[in-house]
Amino acid sequence: MIVRTLAECRDSERRVASETWESVRMLLKDDKMGFSFHITTIFENTETHIHYQNHLESVYCMSGEGEIEVVGGETYPIKPGTLYILDKHDEHYLRAYKDKEMVMACVFNPPITGKETHDENGVYPLVD
Repeated sequence: MIVRTLAECRDSERRVASETWESVRMLLKDDKMGFSFHITTIFENTETHIHYQNHLESVYCMSGEGEIEVVGGETYPIKPGTLYILDKHDEHYLRAYKDKEMVMACVFNPPITGKETHDENGVYPLVD
């Protein structure tokens, strides 16, 4: 059994941040579960370009408000209780509204190793 708290993960190398988001990676590839699980904060009044070409992701909004705009497609509102699933490696922009920092629970398949950040194309590398 694996037991971890968000607080202890946040105070470790499992916390990775950029200018627009912070991700606390609670479950990683080395845990051998076949997926990874993160609590990600999208900072208020920001936009992040993301294109997970090597991963599928499910994201559940726990708090805050914003939107996800699929490149060449629709824009969907995000608020607490919203689940979105990037089942087609959807290239998108994720935006948190002013004064509406979003906290999200995220699941990645395949799992990430823990240090990944978005490259210039919004991609996480695939690590074998």
